[in-house]
Amino acid sequence: MSPDLQNAAPSAREWRDRILSQPELVLEDADVMRALLKAGDTQRGSNVVDLRGLAMDRLETELDALQDTHRHVIAAAYENVAGTAQIHRAILQLLDPPSFPALLMTLEHDLRNTLRVDTVRLVLETVEDEPDPALDKFDGVLCTVPGGFIADYAGREGPVVLRPAAGGVETIYGDRTKWIGSEALLRLDLGPGRLPGMLALGAGPADQFTPAQGTDLLGFFTGVFQRIMRRWLS
Repeated sequence: MSPDLQNAAPSAREWRDRILSQPELVLEDADVMRALLKAGDTQRGSNVVDLRGLAMDRLETELDALQDTHRHVIAAAYENVAGTAQIHRAILQLLDPPSFPALLMTLEHDLRNTLRVDTVRLVLETVEDEPDPALDKFDGVLCTVPGGFIADYAGREGPVVLRPAAGGVETIYGDRTKWIGSEALLRLDLGPGRLPGMLALGAGPADQFTPAQGTDLLGFFTGVFQRIMRRWLS
């Protein structure tokens, strides 16, 4: 033992004995290890290159990056699980209504709350010049448009389109247009001999629906909903 340690206070000797018996106390503490390495660099002087220290710095940087990636992966996994559960709840709600008017009411209230959007519009193309007056009481959720409107409005990029709200949205959302910052457009194939349909989900935040987002869950939801619509239309 060095003379300095022999003359040191008992507390210092106790710390030395404890570290020798439990070295993990130092090895597992990043701040302590960093301080020890820095002290070693000071004693060597500025003309000596410590390859071990450089390697440890690199490993520490890589570990921080790995931990950050790990946190992002876990967050994405939780978000995916939550999104899947949300779509499952929405589909179960669509299977409950005993009639088509009840389905429209579900779209307007229950489904809107489950999907956390500001408005839901079922858009149906029609060849009739005048809408059916019987549908007026559903104008909060049902929108009829002339043939070809859906292709012009949503484009032909696929069954699901996510985008910021653009011009012409008043045709679908009516007096709620000013509150719509983004939309999800779910194109519906209603079967042979029928004009297409579309389910429009309007949201206030401009970044709630963006083209960069994945569409797998909404694609699955679209497939289920269009089959439900075919059943009612038949």
